[in-house]
Amino acid sequence: MFKSGFVGIIGKPNVGKSTLFNCIIGEKVAITTHKPQTTRNRIVGIKNSDRGQIIFLDTPGIHRAKTPLNSYMVSTAFNTFADVDVILFIVDAETPFGEEDVLIVNSMKNTTVPVILLINKIDLVEKERLLPLIDELKDLHSFRDIIPLSALKEFNVDTLVNVIWNLLPEGPKYFPDDMYTDSSERFIAAEIIREKVMLLTHQEIPYSTAVVLEAFKEDEKRNLIRMRATINVEKNSQKGIIIGKKGSMLKEIGKQARLEMEKFFGTRIFLELFVRVSKDWTRNERMLTELGYKIGK
Repeated sequence: MFKSGFVGIIGKPNVGKSTLFNCIIGEKVAITTHKPQTTRNRIVGIKNSDRGQIIFLDTPGIHRAKTPLNSYMVSTAFNTFADVDVILFIVDAETPFGEEDVLIVNSMKNTTVPVILLINKIDLVEKERLLPLIDELKDLHSFRDIIPLSALKEFNVDTLVNVIWNLLPEGPKYFPDDMYTDSSERFIAAEIIREKVMLLTHQEIPYSTAVVLEAFKEDEKRNLIRMRATINVEKNSQKGIIIGKKGSMLKEIGKQARLEMEKFFGTRIFLELFVRVSKDWTRNERMLTELGYKIGK
C-alpha cells in the first residue's frame, strides 16, 4: 500500500521547526539561524520512501503580530491547519510554555487533524526535567502522541517519522521521486542570501531586510550561474550597516552566500549584491506584495 499525505510543522519562533524539517528531508531546504522569525514563507519538503511520500510544510513561527509582515507570517502558519493530514506541534524543552504556545493550543481546539506534540532540544535539558514537562503538557490537547527529540542531534527523529507513516492514508504520488522541494532555485538562492544577512548582522537589521533575486542566468559552457540580487532595507542607516566600512560587510555576505550556493547548486556562482532603501517596507502592504509576500492570500 502506497501512503501519502501532508504534514504541517507549527510552533512559536525559534523552537527548531526548520532544523527538524531539514533533518527529515535530508537536505538544507529551509534556512536556519539562532534568531526568531527566520522563516517567513511556507516551505515544502518531500520525503520519498518505498512506503510512500510525505510532504512536509515548514511554517513561520506563530507570535503576536504587530506589523503587516508579521501578520502575513502568522496567517501563513495558521492556514496550514486546513491543508494537512497531520500536525506536528513543536515546543522547546528549554523555554517555559508561554503565551504564544497557548495561542497555538487554542487555535487547535476544533481541529480533527491528529496532532503530535514534539518536545525539541532535549539534549539541552536534564533528564529529570523531561517527565514533569511531559506531565505538564499532556492534558493541554488530545495529542495523538508525545515525542521528546533533538532535531539538531537527530535523536528520535526516525521514531517520529514512523509514527507519521502510521497516521497517513493510502494515497497517490504527488511529486517525482527525485524531487525534495517545490521551491524554485531563485527562491532558495534569495533565502541563502537572507540567511547570511541574519547571521552577520544584529539588532533590527535581520528583520528589516528582504532579498529579491533580480537575475538568474545559467552558463552551461562555463559551468557557471550568474546572479544579481538586491537586499532591501527600511532605512538609510541600515543600508550603511549592510554595506559596512569600505563595503566589507556586503563582501562578506556575498562571499558566504556564494560558497553555500556553490555547494547547493554544484556549480560556480558569480554573485552581484546591491542594497536598496525601501522605506518602512515591513509596514506597507503594497511593498510587501512587490517583495513577494502575498498579503491577504
